[in-house]
Amino acid sequence: MKILIASDSFKDCLSGIKVGEYLTEGLKLVSPDFEVRNIPMGDGGEGTVLAMVAATGGKIVKCRVKGPLFNYVDSYYGVLGDNKTAVIEMATASGIELLSANERNPWLTTTYGTGQLVIDAIERGYNRIICCIGGSATNDGGIGMASAIGYRFLNKKGDEVNPVGGELQLIETIDMSEVDKRIAQTEFIIACDVNNPLTGKDGAAYVYAPQKGADAQMVAELDNGLHHLAEKIKQYLNKDVEKLPGAGAAGGLGAGFVAFANGKLKSGIEIVIEESGLASHCKWGDIVITGEGKIDFQTKYGKTPKGVADTAKKFGKPVIAIAGTLGDNYTELYNAGFDLIYSIIDKPMNLEEALNEAPQLIKNAGFTIGKMLLFT
Repeated sequence: MKILIASDSFKDCLSGIKVGEYLTEGLKLVSPDFEVRNIPMGDGGEGTVLAMVAATGGKIVKCRVKGPLFNYVDSYYGVLGDNKTAVIEMATASGIELLSANERNPWLTTTYGTGQLVIDAIERGYNRIICCIGGSATNDGGIGMASAIGYRFLNKKGDEVNPVGGELQLIETIDMSEVDKRIAQTEFIIACDVNNPLTGKDGAAYVYAPQKGADAQMVAELDNGLHHLAEKIKQYLNKDVEKLPGAGAAGGLGAGFVAFANGKLKSGIEIVIEESGLASHCKWGDIVITGEGKIDFQTKYGKTPKGVADTAKKFGKPVIAIAGTLGDNYTELYNAGFDLIYSIIDKPMNLEEALNEAPQLIKNAGFTIGKMLLFT
């Protein structure tokens, strides 16, 4: 029997590739004759770079860049197996997890380091860049990233503004004379799984800035700043990004990539499915196993297991999903392409115990699934 494993990571626990490895161990205990492929997946969030690199036989490039508060941090990006495409997770340079709770302040944070990753990738000859923009600490509309690739944002005196959320309203002029010429020759694909516009009650500031440390007054001022930026982008670049679905992702970095790098916003899981060649792997397999840390009714709205299930069903393949937690109304997924949904938790335990025992629990799940498959 041919078994395809295409799992997302289990958050705060195991990467997608490790989930697949432990599942494989359990399956092989049942039958060494099982043919297993492990193609780790992601949906544009944390761990997507590592998943795509593993799935395509790529590599990791390490970089030292400016973090959210301009302090230097150790970061990285991936290069896919085609040796042409770089994959960046903005969170590794400009992410909220790089800051302690008392450091989080979207008035002061920047995406500059994300732009430095872009430049490093271009310097190494990669002319196709996928950027995953989840987990940001920022609300700068992408001007930090843009500053790193050569844009200059000037105030009324002609001085450069600091590329942070708190100085968006000071922008008077956008100077494009020093933009790296290679930006126009590079394809930018932006993994974005939210539809928030740049501004307004559903925009970047009102929806996400409170999670990044903003109070009500700061939220309103940040929203005004993003509106001001949108007006300047329209004036100088002739692009209208304010109401664009996804523009508000990552504190407006979605809008920034569209405006300053001609980026194309696309669903993260769709990107990973395409780049990993998941369809061909599903065609090969007799059965598909997917999973992530928590599965509930929301899984059907663009999460990794749903994307895997949709791809598998194109070839009529049965789909098993595993999870650490089965949440609210998960049984709805039985009408959304899933044939079996299975919790790895096999006895009462708290979260800490579940995280610590996850490798063995997943291995046990593989063994149980393998036993079941012998009867199919």
